[in-house]
Amino acid sequence: MVTQEQRRRQLAREKFLRQQQRRTSARRKARMRNAVIASVLGVILIGSVALYTTGVVLDDGDSKTNANAEVTPSASASSKAPDPCDKPAEGAVKTQTWEKEPAMAIDKSAKYTMKLATTCGDIDIALKTSAAPHTVNSFNFLAGKGYFDHTPCHRLTTNGIYVLQCGDPTGQGNGGPGYNIPDENLKDKSLKENTYPAGTVAMANTGQPGSGGSQFFLVYQNSPLPPSYTPFGTISDEGMTVLKKIAAAGESTGAGDGAPNATVVIDKATVTKS
Repeated sequence: MVTQEQRRRQLAREKFLRQQQRRTSARRKARMRNAVIASVLGVILIGSVALYTTGVVLDDGDSKTNANAEVTPSASASSKAPDPCDKPAEGAVKTQTWEKEPAMAIDKSAKYTMKLATTCGDIDIALKTSAAPHTVNSFNFLAGKGYFDHTPCHRLTTNGIYVLQCGDPTGQGNGGPGYNIPDENLKDKSLKENTYPAGTVAMANTGQPGSGGSQFFLVYQNSPLPPSYTPFGTISDEGMTVLKKIAAAGESTGAGDGAPNATVVIDKATVTKS
């Protein structure tokens, strides 16, 4: 016969075992929940990285992503590198727009160069006139109107692709001259294996054919890109030195795509027939 004391001890032991079982079960559920959360976060992270590193659009409009390549460190937003550039020249940005592409006014058989006198130094560009006549004609027209003068270069990428983007009077990445020009020279011999080599100057666009306007980008390091952006110029050695100085200062977000830390402003753009 079980005594009252033995019964009390048995009940206490059973209660203790039940508590232990509940605690073990709770710990097991917590481990499973944490594993699921970690798994979901891992999938989200992988998906985010995949999204970030595929399908580039160098915008002359409203969309942008980055291409897949090795990572180059960028100065973080909280620890910017020193600004290597001077203060902009006095003057105001012109906001004039036009309804249609300017009439052809250049000699397609002649050589033209474009000089970007920037706050960081001069960037001289040999233009590919015969291969991209519409593009060169447009730049000749816009530069003659002072369209690029006092405009900032609004975007620097330091992760995946390596370019400085300019040509938007608004400085926001969504401005243009009011007209579009056709894509040209997309089979340029320099574009090998879907790469725009360092020293290339090419048109930005919205990702749609024939959507180029005034925005363009300067490549300071070989960049993997599909041949969808009109290559229309080549930067001089001295210009590359200036461009790399700008890139070395990093961009504002620390994520590899943002406004350049350097104060890059085109004080004057000039196209000259040589």
